[in-house]
Amino acid sequence: MNATLLCLGHGYCAQHFVARHGEAFARRIGTSRDGAPRAGMEMLRFDGTPTDALVAAARAADVVLSSAAPGEEGDPFLGVLGKALAASGGTGPLVYLSTIGVYGDSGGAWIDEEAPLAAAAPRARRRIAAEDAWRQLGAATGRPVAVLRLGGIYGPGRNALDDVAAGTARCIERAGQVFNRIHVDDIAGAIGASVAKGFSGAVNVVDDEPSPSCAPVRFAAGLLGVDPPPPEPFEVAALSMSAMALSFWADNRRVRNRRFHELLGGGLLYPSYREGLTALFAARESQPRKS
Repeated sequence: MNATLLCLGHGYCAQHFVARHGEAFARRIGTSRDGAPRAGMEMLRFDGTPTDALVAAARAADVVLSSAAPGEEGDPFLGVLGKALAASGGTGPLVYLSTIGVYGDSGGAWIDEEAPLAAAAPRARRRIAAEDAWRQLGAATGRPVAVLRLGGIYGPGRNALDDVAAGTARCIERAGQVFNRIHVDDIAGAIGASVAKGFSGAVNVVDDEPSPSCAPVRFAAGLLGVDPPPPEPFEVAALSMSAMALSFWADNRRVRNRRFHELLGGGLLYPSYREGLTALFAARESQPRKS
């Protein structure tokens, strides 16, 4: 593809997307706070004020991937780059990484993309506003907008195996509470499929099996051959939780991913935490041991 990709926020998900699908683009541009060089990318600094080079990149971008969380002032990029993006000659999709947190609490019931965006937490309400702002930009420019609502992200360097091995894993139990997760490689697949198909709409990017908080921790401990951390009742653990952690536990929902399967045209690489953690464990075991 003779196209330019602009990653507004070249963080964990964007890095894995570029690693898996970056060769599809002739030019790859990313932003970070310091603009430090990264392999295979043209990196630009963004500290809240766009440089001339970033404005030019926004005008030249055929595909835009935005993964930055909105702050109290809204989406950090749209407010300062919106005019440049609107003036771009690109026709490829605008891909916005959001969160299933926009749905709020369903009391553990199954929901899909047609569920109301009923989140009460301020940070989730900001996400809803950011989704709408990206859709408005797409409508104004005639470009498709893919809103990918992600579950709990895990992958290399960010998973229950590492937590158990480091002794930082917790096994918090709350009757009936489940969470949706997604491996970063499946997120990369969702972004790639959205770009390739010019998809427009919202998709729940989650795995096939909502499960309790302790489930991946206990599975990881089994893979490592160690005892899992002792169970902690939520009522006790909540006493030492931050406000953000408490808001995370306030929502209980089971999120369907049928549209995600349709977007991919098949199954996920890692349908549940079991396949994902097993693959991460195999990669861990294949690495040379430190002497």
